[in-house]
Amino acid sequence: MSAKATINKEVFVPHDEKMLAAVQVKRKTKKKIPFLATGGQGDYLTFICLSVTNKKPAHVTITKVKQFQGTSAFVKRSQWTIDQLRQVNGIDSNKDSPEFDLTFDNAFDQWVAGSAGEKSTFVQILHHTCQRYIPMRKPEFVNCQSKLLGEAQAVDSVFVRCKVFMNRVRKDLVARHSHLPRRGNSILHSAADSVTSAVQKASQALNERGERLGRTEERTADMMNSAEQFAVTAHKLAMKHKC
Repeated sequence: MSAKATINKEVFVPHDEKMLAAVQVKRKTKKKIPFLATGGQGDYLTFICLSVTNKKPAHVTITKVKQFQGTSAFVKRSQWTIDQLRQVNGIDSNKDSPEFDLTFDNAFDQWVAGSAGEKSTFVQILHHTCQRYIPMRKPEFVNCQSKLLGEAQAVDSVFVRCKVFMNRVRKDLVARHSHLPRRGNSILHSAADSVTSAVQKASQALNERGERLGRTEERTADMMNSAEQFAVTAHKLAMKHKC
């Protein structure tokens, strides 16, 4: 299970929330924090996560989640409501860049994502989530490439990434467990086909109804979770037949 899927399962699902997007980041300039203030926990991984409650009215939050060295647990460190977000700075509107800044009512952070693509996906979903859930006083998105804020392009981009991921998982697992007995192999192929079919149907439904990306990010999160569940099921099946 990927780190992002684990974060969704361990940090958000228990609170009846759904993670819409997450990006692994590092600070542009590392803060100098006294040893005693950090508790001596050493190095850590940081993720900026966007989530929404399942219950209506929906509440959207942006959460800083960390995983400290030597532990597998993910913990919340800071959290803001989406209404507290004032500005998203993409740094350079003329080229792809992994850097971005987030300004809240009471905080300002400068981040570098793992890649320009990760940052782009996060900013896309964050922008459309703001359009959907904030009726007034929407945050500014400055120095962002137009493709990140354009609805049609954003829809295509999100679904292309999702399809690539799902197909990669499908092919990898089918190839890895091709040695299974005929019955187990048949079940694995059937499950893989079902996952692929679900992606295609969701994409077709979105295009036909012209839904906005505000709903697309929820579909994307569902499909990514389905892919993770498929991987777990395939692994259990492989272990069963191995025994």
